[in-house]
Amino acid sequence: MSDSLRELWLRGIAFNAAAPADVLIRLLDEAAGEARLLMCEGRDLPGAVIDAALRHPVERIRRALARNVHVDPARLAPLASDPSGIVRAYLAGGTRLQPRWVRPLPADILVTFLTAQEGGDDGRVTEKEIVGQLWSSRQVPLSFPRDMAGHDHPALRLYAAFQWQSLTVAQRHALLDDPDPAVREAARRGSRQLDPDAVEAELPPIGSRYAVSVLSTCVLSPAVVEQCFAADEIDPLARNRHTPADALARLARHPDTEIRRLVATRPDLGPAAELRQDPDEEVRMRARLQPSIRTWAEFQEVQKVVDHGSDCTCPITQPATEPSPDWYATCAASEEPVLRRVAASWPGLPAELVGTLALDDDEEVRIRLACHHPLAPPHLLLDVFVTRPAHRPHLLTLPAFPRTGRTHLIAHPDPEVRALAAADPTLPEPPLGDPDDAVRRAAAANPTLTPETLETLLTDLRTAEGAAANPSLPVPRMHALLDQCLNGAVTSPTAARH
Repeated sequence: MSDSLRELWLRGIAFNAAAPADVLIRLLDEAAGEARLLMCEGRDLPGAVIDAALRHPVERIRRALARNVHVDPARLAPLASDPSGIVRAYLAGGTRLQPRWVRPLPADILVTFLTAQEGGDDGRVTEKEIVGQLWSSRQVPLSFPRDMAGHDHPALRLYAAFQWQSLTVAQRHALLDDPDPAVREAARRGSRQLDPDAVEAELPPIGSRYAVSVLSTCVLSPAVVEQCFAADEIDPLARNRHTPADALARLARHPDTEIRRLVATRPDLGPAAELRQDPDEEVRMRARLQPSIRTWAEFQEVQKVVDHGSDCTCPITQPATEPSPDWYATCAASEEPVLRRVAASWPGLPAELVGTLALDDDEEVRIRLACHHPLAPPHLLLDVFVTRPAHRPHLLTLPAFPRTGRTHLIAHPDPEVRALAAADPTLPEPPLGDPDDAVRRAAAANPTLTPETLETLLTDLRTAEGAAANPSLPVPRMHALLDQCLNGAVTSPTAARH
């Protein structure tokens, strides 16, 4: 057995969907090398394997598990208080694969991170550095600050106070009277964001980075608004939800096309009929949408569509506040393609509307439905996979993605599409001789292959990994291969089978 074959067998078994827990637990052995890390990070795992990895003495195993996007995050809760700060940081930082669906961490894990007093027994990172990883990972739900505003622990109420404008009026009042002085001070500072006189008194020089943040988010006095116009610092005004009506009217007539685009769909924009006759086509389109947008939640959902194209692979996250189901239903029936795209992006859309949008004339409606909705028909997912390569990694993670019905693609010029077809278990003859490595690997993993054929493929460097990953490979044969790989036995594949 060559070292190359050994690595291929280990990787194949590590990702064999039919490998039972006792096989996968053997792969946690040090002799499995990188395959054990790839397995812990890159696939769903049986409960017994998760338990073994959680208590494994080797930190690298626990680090890899912390990044696993396939395992229920609730099962990973022990890693939030792991002795190793690096393991904690890996869990807080999330998977490096950056999937479209950003899975939020459960509240108990978030609470553990945000209330930690130290960063682990090894002292390699601090609790603040771990929390920094958490904020950048997008694993904190946007609704979390509101959920924590009344928590018993002052550290969590302090966090809520820092997210002042996401809180309800009642929550703000409670935090201003909080028994903890640090929380009260944070609340007091937060409340100044909505005090135009305080904002004006503390405003940094216009043009500085911090000033842009203030001008984009805080309530501004008339004097500050005029300063922005005088300094031509108006992009923040166009984005600020608190910008007064008279300033918005001026922005709607601004010579900069991008500024007119930014304000054209705002729900607080008064009558601006001139935007429907704007010389810019996109401004006119956005102005047509504006009467359908009544709330900031609706505005946000429309912005996610109008600001991005059909190959957008931005993360899909749960908004802090969702528009009503009736609004989405109205969008689904709209004559405006953009509003139908918005409806197609909502995973709660009823089945009958999903069926209608799956046949929509607008390609982006169909693409968004395929990528966002759990009831999107499998044939649509397959069509988008073939025609839109940017969405392929995401589509393959969806439970509804078809595992059969792909044989007609076996001669497709794109090898990634051929590899998909080569894995179809209804394929009469998997293309083991395809010139592309990935296609041959997928063909070798096709479960229709007989054990006798797999034995031949296991000895070929071009197909060994796929054959080891084949779910038709008998479990005793998996163990025999591991005996060779982990114990150093030098026997032929045929002898090992017996």
